[in-house]
Amino acid sequence: MRYLPIIFTTALIVSACSPKSNYERIEGKTMGTSYHITFKADKHDVNAIKSMIDTRLHEVNQSMSTYIEDSTISKFNRLPSHQSMMIDKDFKQVLGDSKTIFIASNGSFDPTVYPLVELWGFGSHMSVERLQSPPTDEEINNLKNRIGLDKVVLQADEIHKTHDGVGLDFSAIAKGYGVDVIASVLSTKYGINDYMVEIGGEIATKGNNEKGRPWKLAIDSPVLGSSVSNRKTFTTITQPAGQTLHVATSGGYRNSVMYDGMRYSHTINPKSAKPVTNPALSVTVLHDSTALADGWATALTATSYNQALVMANQHHIKALFIIESKDGKGFELIKSNAIINDQTPN
Repeated sequence: MRYLPIIFTTALIVSACSPKSNYERIEGKTMGTSYHITFKADKHDVNAIKSMIDTRLHEVNQSMSTYIEDSTISKFNRLPSHQSMMIDKDFKQVLGDSKTIFIASNGSFDPTVYPLVELWGFGSHMSVERLQSPPTDEEINNLKNRIGLDKVVLQADEIHKTHDGVGLDFSAIAKGYGVDVIASVLSTKYGINDYMVEIGGEIATKGNNEKGRPWKLAIDSPVLGSSVSNRKTFTTITQPAGQTLHVATSGGYRNSVMYDGMRYSHTINPKSAKPVTNPALSVTVLHDSTALADGWATALTATSYNQALVMANQHHIKALFIIESKDGKGFELIKSNAIINDQTPN
């Protein structure tokens, strides 16, 4: 699993989509990336919406940022084993979603794997040199009693850890949850039924876009060396009319290396305690919430493509896999059975 810093900022730029449009756009920085919100404003006070989003992002940040010393997650990570502490509603929701995916994926998704990421030296950079001199079995075994979400126990609104040194990092699911939080502000607090919310590529949509049509989302081609400003669309997903859409994409093509004829991902497989070999270049998941889509996209990236496709089919996960074509000159789109059977437009 790959982890990114959870860093929220509340400096938002608000602008209209066009002079005659009643759609508004809010943009800003969050979780070490950027977010973009487009919505049908009608007569709503955009500044009030901005303020409410600021407030909720601050609350989530105070709950789950490992970069804030007195955040809920930082306090838990310092907590001795078997000592309980209270958690807030955001933390409880993300922990619950994480446990659901952890159990269903047989541990492929695991927010306690961060020590292994650090051991392999993949916290911010991956290199062939590290693969040439990997951690020893002894070094890996010394961390095993700290790995496993089953070592974090939730009872009502309190949690404790069963072993000293166990820590959590929700970065592999937090962007998706952040999207859900903002979407909830728009729909529940203000009754806005036409919106698109995006944080670092994880997206939730509802209703129609400015042109009165269901939202259409692009999935990038997994081109090595591509970036947000230098990308190509490989396929698209169109939101079914009158429904919501929750989408997350994970992929190692921007963080992988070739070594000894094998492609190694930046992602660590929690079960093998080693970098993932031959994963799908890109995995996009559609789910009931963006948090669940985000977590499942990570789980399916944290194993080989063949195993990931089996896992998606076993658990009826709507997943789109982009893999290298057999001739090695392009890419191929593979749909999980849930996508095929549902005939989700793309």
